[in-house]
Amino acid sequence: MSRPKTSAVPRVLVVDDEPDLRDLIELTLVRMGLDVDSAANVTEAKARLVSNRYDLCLTDMRLPDGTGLDLLKEIDRRALDLPVAVITAFGSTDNAVAALKAGAFDYISKPIGLDQLRTLVKSALDLPTVASSGAPLGQTAGRSSRGAVATREIIGSAPAFDEVRALIGKVAKSLAPVHITGESGSGKELAARSVHDLGTRASKPFVAVNCGAIPETLMESEFFGYRKGAFTGADQDRDGFFQVASGGTLFLDEVADLPLTMQVKLLRVIQEKRVRKVGATAEEPVDVRLISATHKSLTTAVEAGAFRQDLFYRLNVIEVRMPSLRECSEDVVPLARSLLARLSGGAATLAPAASRALEAYNFPGNVRELENILERALALASGESIDVDDLRLAPSGVTIQPQVEVGNTPPAGTAPALATWLAKPLKSPLQDYLDLVERVALEEALQATRFNRTQAAGLLGLTFRSLRYRLKRLGIE
Repeated sequence: MSRPKTSAVPRVLVVDDEPDLRDLIELTLVRMGLDVDSAANVTEAKARLVSNRYDLCLTDMRLPDGTGLDLLKEIDRRALDLPVAVITAFGSTDNAVAALKAGAFDYISKPIGLDQLRTLVKSALDLPTVASSGAPLGQTAGRSSRGAVATREIIGSAPAFDEVRALIGKVAKSLAPVHITGESGSGKELAARSVHDLGTRASKPFVAVNCGAIPETLMESEFFGYRKGAFTGADQDRDGFFQVASGGTLFLDEVADLPLTMQVKLLRVIQEKRVRKVGATAEEPVDVRLISATHKSLTTAVEAGAFRQDLFYRLNVIEVRMPSLRECSEDVVPLARSLLARLSGGAATLAPAASRALEAYNFPGNVRELENILERALALASGESIDVDDLRLAPSGVTIQPQVEVGNTPPAGTAPALATWLAKPLKSPLQDYLDLVERVALEEALQATRFNRTQAAGLLGLTFRSLRYRLKRLGIE
């Protein structure tokens, strides 16, 4: 007999064919102040769903008359707004990934840790109502109990952007790992932040990590933290990225740059949801949602042996592909106007000729390059209207960004042409001239490596730290 539901008490459906485990879960949830119904198989669970409304379903993957996936399909068929978490056998990676791809909110492995169970349930019951696929990204139909509001928006009316917004709106309400692909500068971090903002963890930390910017010798201590005395210089305990992102989202940018030794350790953390600080003797539980991104092809990296296949499957549960700006040329001008309004406080406008020039440009650096072009144009424009000459677009698609005028405007194209221009008599102080030479070299290296700063540093014969300092000094982003 189902117990009456009160609006103030969330109700959970527990589906498991093991009576002892079912009773343990039910007792734990009741102690959390929740109302609980239970079922021993898929048939009983479906009957419960017909006669009652639930706020969470917790189901075993293997049941006498079916699987947890069958229950997921039934919930999806009936369009129930019900998060589902599945219980998988220890080490059953394939089942966990299959459940997440089928729409499960999260999973928990046997033997069940009660702390992990409580964390999962708290996260699930705090879910906001996600807007339909037609709603603009950055706006939700509801709010979480913490009152978090998404503030970032992917602008564009092209079908590719519509698909991205719809997919992000859908995956935001689960804890399934998301892998974001796309060219450099296409907005992968913006997409990651949007997933975070639209989910239940919006008010929790969002920690972004550039995996290619961390020296290999420091990776373990940076990711997992360390204990005092673990190594020379460790004069106090320190949390790593996983601990800092606790309860929130950890965004691993350029994840393809992780060395194989670190990939093994990351895989274990994902599977066990526990980390061990450097110098510690015991592991501690972690509660983070993982979102990864790279401009490289992870499939190609797996085939080449540079990326572990098992880690690829755990990270690439749901893939979000960010389109390049070239694929959405109709959105270039609206996006430019939006960026210009933000950069100028609404004071600057685009002249018709400038709009046409932007539409015809190739944008090898995508949205990041567009923003840099507009920032430069604002600095060079003589009035509030940005004209085509202020944009300084190169016909070859490579944009040179001078800070100061030295002689004539540098030509786009080959190195000999640049050398000829640089050989002209100076009309500015020597330091400005040298800064411009350095800027040209840095910009060309970044373009050649598709804005991968680690590779650009290697191409120029610099350390990553030296490259970062030079980019900061010259104001290059």
